[in-house]
Amino acid sequence: MIDQFGQDVVIAYMEHVQDNAEEAVRRVIDTLDDGQFSYSIDDIATIKVSIRVDKKTRSATVDFTGTSAQLPSNFNAPSAVCYAAVLYVFRTLVEDDIPMNQGCLKPLNIIIPEGSMLNPQYPAAVVAGNVETSQWITNTLYGALGVVGAAQGTMNNFTFGDQQYQYYETISGGTGAGPTFDGASAVQSHMTNSRLTDPEVLEWRFPVRVDGFSIRENSGGAGKHKGGNGVIRRIEFLQSMNAAILSSHRQTQPFGAAGGLPGQVGRNTVERHNGQIDELQATDQTQMEAGDILVIETPGGGGFGTES
Repeated sequence: MIDQFGQDVVIAYMEHVQDNAEEAVRRVIDTLDDGQFSYSIDDIATIKVSIRVDKKTRSATVDFTGTSAQLPSNFNAPSAVCYAAVLYVFRTLVEDDIPMNQGCLKPLNIIIPEGSMLNPQYPAAVVAGNVETSQWITNTLYGALGVVGAAQGTMNNFTFGDQQYQYYETISGGTGAGPTFDGASAVQSHMTNSRLTDPEVLEWRFPVRVDGFSIRENSGGAGKHKGGNGVIRRIEFLQSMNAAILSSHRQTQPFGAAGGLPGQVGRNTVERHNGQIDELQATDQTQMEAGDILVIETPGGGGFGTES
């Protein structure tokens, strides 16, 4: 492009793209009011945010003061994850078709306390920050804005393997309903951008069988508009392997908005080949034997508004 148009022109248009995004977000801020939200998840942590709108400068402060301190677990998230979640949420409020870019953040003053779980200090463990905590941040921001019910709030990270095989997938769930729409069922929501392996490919390459994969009916929260439903995924193992799940919202329900009811929590179980049922924690691992079935029931989204 520089060879064709010249460096000055290319840089100018890069600035135009950012300026346009900045103005688009400022137009959104013109319609917003102050809000705050506190979101405690599964006895793991609490994320707090306050959004303070300055109508004169057409800007907003997004303040995460009060969020849990750095955790001993791996649910800490580097501050870049928090910035990305804020960028994502405010971009979704823009109805115009604009590219995602740094200009969206120019009207926003983001405060993330040092030493908190959203701005941890070395050597904090952060592996769950990108996949789980990012979802919590997004839901918290939507809670403060009051524009939509919570999505499932987890990526349901499922792994299994041995010395020969290793496999990882995230599993879809329900999204939150809004003022004019129901939530979507069985979709990857917000920060998740992965897709499932086709059953034929999964069963061809790995010693497992997809015993069932269906919508988890009535798992979305009720309301004028209903939250989306989660899914039920059943994987049967054909040989001995280790399996693990990294998930959340197994205790905390994804909240509803404007009087809508919350979605159902998720559940992880193992149906052993001898008929025994083992309950797994939100974050857990277990040894699977031939004939055992791991069952993951994902959360539904929150509803919006009260039923008439």
